[in-house]
Amino acid sequence: MVQYMSFRGTVIAVEDFNTGEFGAGCSKMISLRNDEGVQTNFILTPDTFVLDQSMLMVGDIVTGYYDANKPAILIYPPQFTALVMVKEMNNRSVKVSHFNRQLVSDDHQLQINIGPRTSIITTNGQAISDHIGNRDLVVVYGPSTKSIPAQTTPYQIIVLCN
Repeated sequence: MVQYMSFRGTVIAVEDFNTGEFGAGCSKMISLRNDEGVQTNFILTPDTFVLDQSMLMVGDIVTGYYDANKPAILIYPPQFTALVMVKEMNNRSVKVSHFNRQLVSDDHQLQINIGPRTSIITTNGQAISDHIGNRDLVVVYGPSTKSIPAQTTPYQIIVLCN
């Protein structure tokens, strides 16, 4: 099972990354630096889900999500293959996690309640009608309660079909 970890920072570089696997120009290396000056590089492949298909550019504040259970090469700055990339926008929060059958995130910090206006789609934009519990989800939401877990009715849920 994927254990989602994240790194949030400002994009300081966007470069082509040729892995040989996907061909020239199909992968990118995005370098992020956080407020403490720590840098992390993310490799974006054609399999990386970029929320809203946002173009990531130098100066953007983004969060990269990666699988903490996958082996990582021991270099500095650290380099991870991005599973999900999210460009920060005002008035929205995003949670990427595995959600159980009760729709509570793995870290027990967020519980989602499906509302009549909640859009539920797959990464390729198709509607999904199955129960979304016990799946990896990208949850886009606004206000939430102060309880633990916080509760929210999301604007959008994207099911990551691994």
